[in-house]
Amino acid sequence: MSQDTPESDIDAEADAASLDELREEIEEIDRDIVELIARRTYVADSVAQVKDDRGLPTTDEGQEERVMERAGRNAENFDVDSNLVKAVFRLLIELNKVEQRESR
Repeated sequence: MSQDTPESDIDAEADAASLDELREEIEEIDRDIVELIARRTYVADSVAQVKDDRGLPTTDEGQEERVMERAGRNAENFDVDSNLVKAVFRLLIELNKVEQRESR
């Protein structure tokens, strides 16, 4: 059986404080991710306007493939699961295409 000692109480408090700090850091990162998604969406909307002005189709499979390849390389560079990153990018691309179609 373990007994609670003043030392174990201090360790538990330190762990709780570091857990709170880590959660705050994740919260900040989450805000950054949302900000980047908003920026990407704004630029994608601008791309959609240029496509519309030029009479270009909404879907550009070659560009989508390049984006996916780049996402995979970036994932590998940061040692992140490339399938996960590609899934996120597929979702972003699909959402942008839906918005482009709706705005036409």
